Amino acid sequence: MNTGAVEVAVTGLGVVAPNGLGTDAYWAATRKGTSGIARISRFDPSRYPVQLAGEIAGFDAKEHLPGRLLPQTDRMTQLALVAADWAFEDAAVRPGDLPEFEMGVITASSSGGFEFGQRELQALWSRGSRYVSAYQSFAWFYAVNSGQISIRNGMRGPSGVVVSDQAGGLDAVAQARRQIRKGTRLVMSGAVDASICPWGWVAQMASNRLSTSRDPERAYLPFDDAAGGHVPGEGGALLVLEELEQARARGARQIYGVIAGYGSTLDPRPGSGRPAGLRKAIELALADAGAAPEEIDVVFADAAAVPELDRIEAEALTQVFGARAVPVTAPKTMTGRLYSGAAPLDLAAAFLAMRDGVVPPSVGVSPSPDHDLDLVVHQERAMTVRSALVIARGHGGFNSAVVVRAVG
Repeated sequence: MNTGAVEVAVTGLGVVAPNGLGTDAYWAATRKGTSGIARISRFDPSRYPVQLAGEIAGFDAKEHLPGRLLPQTDRMTQLALVAADWAFEDAAVRPGDLPEFEMGVITASSSGGFEFGQRELQALWSRGSRYVSAYQSFAWFYAVNSGQISIRNGMRGPSGVVVSDQAGGLDAVAQARRQIRKGTRLVMSGAVDASICPWGWVAQMASNRLSTSRDPERAYLPFDDAAGGHVPGEGGALLVLEELEQARARGARQIYGVIAGYGSTLDPRPGSGRPAGLRKAIELALADAGAAPEEIDVVFADAAAVPELDRIEAEALTQVFGARAVPVTAPKTMTGRLYSGAAPLDLAAAFLAMRDGVVPPSVGVSPSPDHDLDLVVHQERAMTVRSALVIARGHGGFNSAVVVRAVG
């Protein structure tokens, strides 16, 4: 165990996910294998080859936020503000009671406020510039979630945003850990993404990694011989991070665990003949945590559901851990890939798995024997979980890995 650095604990979780709004609802659905993937309802998808998504149902921003914020913010930011409120409540922290320069906000974003931007561009094209909201100047921006959370809660300490697609959520949490080790008292970190609108949809389809299946139960199948791309989704998780001993001293209601290790790499240029960087990112995270491979109880996989990317991930895991040597799961098969929000949601699931002694399932998947993975499928697996590895990869070659560990 790495004892040379300050340990950074997670004391609060705020979850907004397609299969559950709020941490308890999400976790109950995930343990049962309940999926939130269905045909898109936020717009008519019939003209598009990709028609399924993980949408968050039952969210009405008016029920959670002041009316003045609604015309200023994209759906992504509204979800993030509510998740931040829930994370603070879970941590039993009142931001107004803490010095404003001792609290920071570090989030990740993959796309920014696409739905807000689409609406304002439509106004520009159809009605003219006088009908474009002044709030467009920031509502679309990648850093808007960090900004709005910090303004709403009076948090003026070290803050920022990380943009590395689906790896970004882990990168943001790692940056938050750095700031706490430098002396910041508390950091809100993680990510929430939402861009289920025609403009965002076309941008996502450009990756050529989306599933065109019309069957929600067979659309997103990582590590399956029938894998044909992922299903996009909206949502994510925000986490309250504090220095471990300080959290104990203030009598934190619960300490979910610590961010024990982190590693990141960038894949080499395509065609270079050099290996992908995922294995190295995993090894760096283990080394940072001072953990041997056999100490990891479960892996929350990136789970691209693209055959070549699945092969690379499976090979990295078998090279580090051995064939079928560690349980692997992909609960994002119930939500879709939430872009920057996906990995923070996996972190939340990892902490809840440690708390409750279960590994949630990957649903709908028939594991390919070619991958040599012990994939947890169909139903949850009861087992003691003291440490977990969370993996995320972003389009363009980003690889990130985080080791989390229970305390006490």
